[in-house]
Amino acid sequence: MASIILPRVLEVGAGAMTRLPAVLQGFGCRNPLIVTDRMMVQLGYLERLRGLLAEAGMGGDVFADTLPEPTAASLEGGLAMVRDGDYDAVVALGGGSPIDSAKAIAVLGRHGGVINDYRFPRQVDEAGLPVIAIPTTAGTGSEATRFTIITDERTDEKLLCVGAAFMPVAALVDYELTVSVPPRTTADTGIDAMTHAIEAYVSRKANGYSDSQALAALRLIGPHLRRAYHDGEDRAAREAMMLGATLAGVAFCNSSVALVHGMSRPIGAFFHVPHGLSNAMLLPAVTEYSLPAASARYADCARALGFAGLDDDDARANAKLLDTLVAINDELQVPTPAGFGIDRDRFFEVRHTMAEQALASGSPGNNPRVPEAEEIVRLYEALW
Repeated sequence: MASIILPRVLEVGAGAMTRLPAVLQGFGCRNPLIVTDRMMVQLGYLERLRGLLAEAGMGGDVFADTLPEPTAASLEGGLAMVRDGDYDAVVALGGGSPIDSAKAIAVLGRHGGVINDYRFPRQVDEAGLPVIAIPTTAGTGSEATRFTIITDERTDEKLLCVGAAFMPVAALVDYELTVSVPPRTTADTGIDAMTHAIEAYVSRKANGYSDSQALAALRLIGPHLRRAYHDGEDRAAREAMMLGATLAGVAFCNSSVALVHGMSRPIGAFFHVPHGLSNAMLLPAVTEYSLPAASARYADCARALGFAGLDDDDARANAKLLDTLVAINDELQVPTPAGFGIDRDRFFEVRHTMAEQALASGSPGNNPRVPEAEEIVRLYEALW
């Protein structure tokens, strides 16, 4: 049996952001705290959002100091506002990091404690303030997941927090907000979404519902990722990627991610590599490692993405999948760890710690081929 968790409201399409006042009213809320970042301020999205709220006679205080890779310390300003204020909702505006920050602020602001108290394997189902997520990238799917990831800067560890408390009550999925996203971010978030859908489909926790969402996401992402990267004004590609990213979020929320994500988080925590980019670095090697344990499933992914033909047998489909994943990284200029500027000696120094952190996250246990710590170490080494 699968237990499915979704946002109560999904508004999808051009102009979905304008539905915010009506959605808040539907939940009996009138005084939200907006959690965002400085880029949303610079792009004018925050001003637009506050204008919509003002026209409806609603509050709209702002916490705009979230970080690209949120930490326990970076939440403190928003938490102080929630503790001292009288907010009845949290509106998250931005990519995965502001949304993850908003989720944590909504839960900690109501229940107290520190983020380490909420880390997996604890299941956090006690509702925090209601969160309305407005994603501005086609990638993390965080607007439709029951997860948040916050770095504990004291230990350089990314903490995975899980439970219904972290599921937004509503998501306003407006692809027009992604048109201004630069190519590098488009690539990283797009590969992140593709990874979500692949891992959800091959996961040991996959089910009929998550399969349907994952395959639908892959059919949208495969033909449109490179188009959106090369031409950000391609509205059809942007729309397909935005919906694909949300469906991929729905898929892995109701299945799970696996080894790529387990290995990706420590790279981000130790070396401050954006999450989607570290996924992209890992995806070809981890897919090749995992293929023997789920050949038919990976072949389904290859066909859904359009990387293989419907008449290709599994072996040929999987060969095309591996070749295309490498080719996409080349075309989208995904750097190696060395190309990103990571010091090789430091990387090798912490590779065993990263492997242990990856295993502790639980995600590698969902992989079709479950690795030992030394196998994860060898996969890290293979990135060089």
